[in-house]
Amino acid sequence: MARRPVFVPDSDKPYVSEVSLDFEYFPGSSIQQKQRSVASLHASYVARFPSSRVLEVSSKSERDLGVQLSAFNLMIEHPGRGSYSVECAFQASKVFLHGGPFVDLFNASSRAAKTDRRLRESGELVGFRYLTDQFPLDPKTYFYDWLYASALCRHDKLVEQVMMFDAFTDIEHNPERAINCQARTVAKVVGLARAGLLADALQSPRAFLELGYH
Repeated sequence: MARRPVFVPDSDKPYVSEVSLDFEYFPGSSIQQKQRSVASLHASYVARFPSSRVLEVSSKSERDLGVQLSAFNLMIEHPGRGSYSVECAFQASKVFLHGGPFVDLFNASSRAAKTDRRLRESGELVGFRYLTDQFPLDPKTYFYDWLYASALCRHDKLVEQVMMFDAFTDIEHNPERAINCQARTVAKVVGLARAGLLADALQSPRAFLELGYH
């Protein structure tokens, strides 16, 4: 057995809540094993909340939508820098005590950007600098949420599709090892949209901060 969070759009700040559930985890790195674990987690959630539609947001999703929404695959088109994934943008924006941001990671593959040794060898993380904008470490998920939400909301069809779901998971996310989670951010986007605040929140990083957090 394992325990993982399911992220649910909420009507109040911060517009996402989470439900931690026990489920049968199938060990192994194959996509088939990951998908069996996803199915088990979703079944655990639906048993508690019948009729809910749950979407796995990762490259392990059985739905094309979930695969497209992986931060490794969700792309940002920028006039000055070309095209890069949310994952690359996130890693390329980290500022450490002894280095960064490592802007060459904008041009790396998503996997190479995430595993770049400089991210582990440059000391304590002190903030983020994305292009010309500075972001603090607190709220803890603020920069990642804003970056991912900004990218997602450039794709109207993807936003339209995620609105049809009630809850979101990422089988690779272990809250004991990581803070940010693409499934949480998708749930937050849906929560903001249902509250009628999404367009206003995306006007600027400051608007996102003020509308989206306590």
